[in-house]
Amino acid sequence: MLNEATIADFRASLHGGLIEPGDPSYDAARKVYNGMIDRRPRLIARCADVADVMAAVKFGREQKLLVAIRGGGHNAGGLGVCDDGLVIDVSPMNYVRVDPKKKTVLAGGGALWRDVDHATHAFGFAVPAGIISTTGVAGLTLGGGIGYLTRRYGLTIDNLLAVEMVLADGRFVTASARENADLFWAVRGGGGNFGVVTSFLFKAQPVHNDYGGPMLWPMEDAAEMMRWYRNFIAKAPDDVYGFFAFLTVPPGPPFPEHLHNKKMCGIVWCYTGPIKKAEKVFKPIRNFKAPALDMVGPIPHPVLQSLFDGLYPPGLQWYWKADFVRTLPDEAIALHVKYAANLPSMQSTMHLYPVNGAASRIKNSATPWCYRDAMWAAVMVGVDPDAANKGKISTWAKEYWSALHPYSAGGAYINFMMEEGEDRIRATYGKNYDRLTKIKKRYDPANLFRVNQNIKPT
Repeated sequence: MLNEATIADFRASLHGGLIEPGDPSYDAARKVYNGMIDRRPRLIARCADVADVMAAVKFGREQKLLVAIRGGGHNAGGLGVCDDGLVIDVSPMNYVRVDPKKKTVLAGGGALWRDVDHATHAFGFAVPAGIISTTGVAGLTLGGGIGYLTRRYGLTIDNLLAVEMVLADGRFVTASARENADLFWAVRGGGGNFGVVTSFLFKAQPVHNDYGGPMLWPMEDAAEMMRWYRNFIAKAPDDVYGFFAFLTVPPGPPFPEHLHNKKMCGIVWCYTGPIKKAEKVFKPIRNFKAPALDMVGPIPHPVLQSLFDGLYPPGLQWYWKADFVRTLPDEAIALHVKYAANLPSMQSTMHLYPVNGAASRIKNSATPWCYRDAMWAAVMVGVDPDAANKGKISTWAKEYWSALHPYSAGGAYINFMMEEGEDRIRATYGKNYDRLTKIKKRYDPANLFRVNQNIKPT
């Protein structure tokens, strides 16, 4: 039974500390990126090292507590925290080590991508990952990992060499292509279902300065630009990346005053080829239709990665809906434009992230992430700082998604999903789902790790 004596013993076993309701740091420790999530765990174990994680897993298992695993806290559904249970918080395990000779990057389970970007940039490297630098390494990687370098170097999991993790039975193991290969297969897209990952070893890719940034066009050009983009990105060379967006221009610098608060469409570019060739590569893009705002140019990779951090600080209200998309017919484009015209707040948006190029040349069965044949991962997000607008932004995202879902491939990128039920999880993993349930049974038969997009043991 959970009592003061057992809690005191647990506290004494931790280097990182234990937080309970009533402690001065409790409210800050239980907050996650999505301000819509307001959960109150019974205990938060701040894990300073692997020994702390092992102790926390043992305690949670023996006390039969609901267990959540928190890394960067960025998860869309707020699945890094739970009510009344134990949060295993690995955010103190925040370190990055670059080996320039082996061209590898070792990141702790609590690292953020801005930490990885900072460490790798000094050596002329990067790890493919995301578009917001405050995102946690763990959650993004375990869900697959899409971002600016997807078309050039694949998903984050395609650059993952090994993980170290604590299993439900308390064992500390390494998983790689050579060791615990079935577990290594499962964590490359299967989320936090199989254990607490304490470190990630990545392949470092040669990236230093990009040629990138946003181009914006008036909303009346949106349908034409989407049709052009649909054809362009399907045939673009791997070193040209651009995600399509609907947005409201923020009312402040660096945006010119005449565009403030205007609803527009845009493409955020990242070119990783030779900088001296960039102007030539982008000439036909600019010539098709001159953008109303062109902020594309040479930019250090960490700067591009963090370009939108200020627009999306932690604590905003978020409601996410997502799908994978193989085609973008004119009928779907018309619906996109219809809902984009009614963006419910300044930070609400829709993005189409291309997942073709290098990511598409890996078999669907090679990792749990099984939509390699999709062209885009689409996401509609209602975002607002005010909790009073929760209903408005949620309704818009749901209605937008429902209108476009018939044109989707069926499943969604797991990192863009709220808590949507088993059917959506099955659709997301497709033919790989049954294999995942068998691996889950082997490594977590009692489903200790179930505060996630849960894969139930067979």
